[in-house]
Amino acid sequence: MTNRKQLFWATTALMSGLLMAGAASAQSTGTEATEVSDVVVTGQRGPRNLEGLAVAETVAKTRNTVNQEFIATQAAGQTILQTLNLTPGLSFTNADPYGSSGGNIRLRGFDGARVSLTFDGIPLNDTGNYSSYTNQQMDPELIERASVNTGSTDVDSPTASATGGTINYVTLRPTTDMGGWVQGSLGDFNYRRVMGLFNTGEFGPWGTTAWVAASYQNYDKFKGIGELEKVQYNARIYQPLGDNGDFVALSGHYNENRNNNYNGPNLGTATGFCDVAKTQVCVDQVNDPANPFGWGVDFDRTYVAPTFRNGVADNDANGSNYWGLRVNPSNTGNIRGNSRFTLMDGLVLTVDPSFQYTLANGGTQQTVLSETDALLRGTKTTGGVDLNGDGDTLDRVRVMSPSNTNTHRYGLNSSLIWDLNDNHRLRAAYALDWGRHRQTGNYGFVDFSNPSNPTFVDVFGGRNDTDNRVVNLDGYALQSRDRKSIASLNQFSAEYRGRFLQEALTVTLGVRAPFFKRELNQYCYTQNASSNVLCTSEVPNATLANGNVTFAGRGTTQYIKPYSREVKFDDILPNVGATYRFGEGHSVFGSYSESLSAPRTDSLYAVTRFADNSIGNPTVQPETSKNIDLGYRYTTSTIVAQASVFQNEFDNRIVSTWDEDLGQFVDRNVGAVESIGFEASLGWQPTEKLNLYGTVSLLNSELQDNYRYNAAGAELQTKGKKQVETPEQMFSLRASYKFNDVFSAGVQGKYTGERWVTDVNDLKVDAFTVVDLDARFDFSTLGLDGTYLQLNVINLLDEQYYSTLGTRASATPGQLGYSRPFAGVGAPRTIMASIRYSF
Repeated sequence: MTNRKQLFWATTALMSGLLMAGAASAQSTGTEATEVSDVVVTGQRGPRNLEGLAVAETVAKTRNTVNQEFIATQAAGQTILQTLNLTPGLSFTNADPYGSSGGNIRLRGFDGARVSLTFDGIPLNDTGNYSSYTNQQMDPELIERASVNTGSTDVDSPTASATGGTINYVTLRPTTDMGGWVQGSLGDFNYRRVMGLFNTGEFGPWGTTAWVAASYQNYDKFKGIGELEKVQYNARIYQPLGDNGDFVALSGHYNENRNNNYNGPNLGTATGFCDVAKTQVCVDQVNDPANPFGWGVDFDRTYVAPTFRNGVADNDANGSNYWGLRVNPSNTGNIRGNSRFTLMDGLVLTVDPSFQYTLANGGTQQTVLSETDALLRGTKTTGGVDLNGDGDTLDRVRVMSPSNTNTHRYGLNSSLIWDLNDNHRLRAAYALDWGRHRQTGNYGFVDFSNPSNPTFVDVFGGRNDTDNRVVNLDGYALQSRDRKSIASLNQFSAEYRGRFLQEALTVTLGVRAPFFKRELNQYCYTQNASSNVLCTSEVPNATLANGNVTFAGRGTTQYIKPYSREVKFDDILPNVGATYRFGEGHSVFGSYSESLSAPRTDSLYAVTRFADNSIGNPTVQPETSKNIDLGYRYTTSTIVAQASVFQNEFDNRIVSTWDEDLGQFVDRNVGAVESIGFEASLGWQPTEKLNLYGTVSLLNSELQDNYRYNAAGAELQTKGKKQVETPEQMFSLRASYKFNDVFSAGVQGKYTGERWVTDVNDLKVDAFTVVDLDARFDFSTLGLDGTYLQLNVINLLDEQYYSTLGTRASATPGQLGYSRPFAGVGAPRTIMASIRYSF
C-alpha cells in the first residue's frame, strides 16, 4: 500500500464524520494516531448507516463504540453512561430518569472505581477513591463518539486504578461553516432544559475553527420533595496544521450541580417492605408510619422544629432525615489540550496536556452538637458556645459538618510514534497525572430563619465564609476532617505494531510501567487502625507506651497524632494482542493484558501503630488483574458482528469489613475473583430504512477465598460466592425505522439479570427489563436543515426495579456491624420532548 493511500485513509479516519473502525474508538491522540494504521490495512469504513450504534472495530481487544448519530436519538441531557448501556458487558443503572443524580457502573463485574473513565484521554476517576461521577459528564450533544474497552486498557491509559477496562468519550470537532442551533426540552417531573451551540466556521488566515456551547436544566425528583439543577459551559478551538492530519486543539468544560438527594427502601425489612415482585402492598407515601421503608420512601417532607428555651436542652428530632438538609453540590471543570505534530517523514509527536478542578461534597453533611461539647470547649474545662443565639449554652443544635473535597489536577499524555516502514511501527509514551487532593470539613451553620424549612447557610459549610464557621472557645474552627494528599503517577509505556502475511496479521506488543506515589498528610487525630478522626484543639491527657494518645472524657479510645507518610506502588504491565483477517470481512483477535489498582486514599489513611512506633497499613496492597480476550468479527456493508470469550483473574480485592475487636470498619485485601464470560453484538441493516442491533452478555464471576473480617482471624464464608451487583445475564435489542424523510422512530430494551446484594449471597434483587422509545419529526423537507422535534419515553412499560444497591457483607441485622442494606429505585415511565432549531 502506498504512502499516498495511507495518508488519504489516515486523514479520513482522523477527521471525517463517518467515525470508522479502529481509531474511532481510541482514547488519546497518541493511540488514535497509532491505531489509524489498522484502518489503512483493512480499507474498511464499515457500514455507513447502522445508526452509529454498530461501529466496526479492528483492534485486538473487545471494544464497542457509539457515535453522535446514535447519541442524538437518546433523551436530551442524558448522561453518556446511560447511552452506552446497550453495549455488551456494561451494566449501568441511573439514579433518576435524566441522570443528574448519578448512577452505578459495573463492567464485567468491576465497579466504577476499577474502570477508567476518560474524556478526550484525560482521567476522570477521582484521585482519592477512584469514583466516577456520571452526573458531571459533558453534555451528550457535544460528544462525537464514546467507546467501551471491556476488560483491558490501552497501553498509554494514564490510570493507577483501572483493573476492569476503560470508558472514553471524545469531543466534537468544530465545523468549517458558521452556524449553530438552539434547543429546548420539557418533560415529566417539571423537566426544563435549554441548550445552544455556535460554530464560528473558519476564521483568520490559517483556517481556525471553534465552537461555544451552554446548557441549563432543572427538574423535580421523581419521588419525595426536592429538585436537581445543572448548568454547563463548553468550548473548543481547533487549528489544523497543514494537510497531513496535524493539529492543535484546546477545549474547556465547566459543570455545576446542585442536587437534592434521594432516599431508598430498606431491602431487608420484614415489615412494611414493598418488593419488586409486588408480593406485598406498595404504598407510595413517604411518611406512612405503617410503611417506613416502602417503595416510595424518601426523606421527610416536613421538619419538626425544636423549641429552644433558656435552661432547657432541646434539638430537632428529624433534621438528618429532612429533605431540605440533604444536598449534593459539585463544581467541576477542566481544560484539555490535544495536538499532533509530524516532526519528519515517519515520525509523529502527540501531546495532550490537561488541568482539572473539583469542589464537591455529599453524604449526610450534618450533626448535632451540645453547646458544651468537648469540641466546643477545646482546652477549657467549663463553659460552652451559644450556637443558636438564645442566650444560653444548654441546647443541642444541628450544624453542618461537610466532607468537602477540592482537587487541582494536572495531566499530560504524550507519544512519539516512529514508522520504521509501511508495516512496522514503534511507539514510546509518557503520562503524568498529578493531583492535589484537599479534604476538609469546616463546620457551618443551619439557617433556621424559616422554622419550617431550614437550609444550609452555604452548601460547602464554612469553607468559603469565615462568618459561617463554628468556632470553639480556643478560636479553633471545627473540622469534620482535615487532610491533604498528593497523588502522582509517572507512567512510561512502549508498543510495537507490525503487519505480516500480506498485511492480514497485525501484532501489537506493548508494556506500561506505572510509578504511583501518594503523599499523605493527616492533620487530625486518627483512631488506631481506622480512618475515623478527631479534629480538635483539645490537648491529649496521656501518651501511652505505644506512642498513641488519649483524651479526657473520651474513655480509653486510642488516637494516633497528626502525621505525614508516603507510599509508593509500581509494576510492569504487559498489553499485547493480535488480529488476523481472512476471507471477505472475517477476522479473529486475541489479547492479554495486566492492570494495577493502587489502594485508595481512605484505605491508606486507615493506619495503625506498630511495635516499633512506625505508622502504616500493611494489610492493604495493590489490586491486580490479568485479562484474556479471544474474539471473532464479521463486517459487510449491512452487518457488523462481534463475539468474544474472556477470562479475568482479579487478585488482592480490597473491601471494608467490620472488625469486632476494634469496633470499626477496616480495609483489607480479601483474596481473588475469577470471571469467565461471553459477549456478542450484531448490527444488521436488512433494508435501507430498518436497522437492528442486539447484544448478549453472559458472566460467571466468583470469589475464590473466604475473607478475614477481624483481628482474631474469623472468616466470612465467601468462597464460591458471586460478586455483588453483577448480573450473570444481560440482553439488549434495538430496532429503528425511517418511515420517510420526515418521521423516524426507534425502540430499545435491556434485560438485566438478578443481582446479589451481599457478599455471602443471602440477599438478591430480581431481574428487570427497561424499554425506551424515541421518535423524531425532521423539518428539513421544509427547508429547515437540522431542525427537528424529538420525543423520548424512558421506561416505556413502567417497570419497577432497583437501580443502585447498597451492598453489604451480610443481610443479617447487626451481623459484622452492618445495618440492613438500602437501595435506590429505578425511575418510573418518563416522557420528554425536545425541539431544535438550526441556523
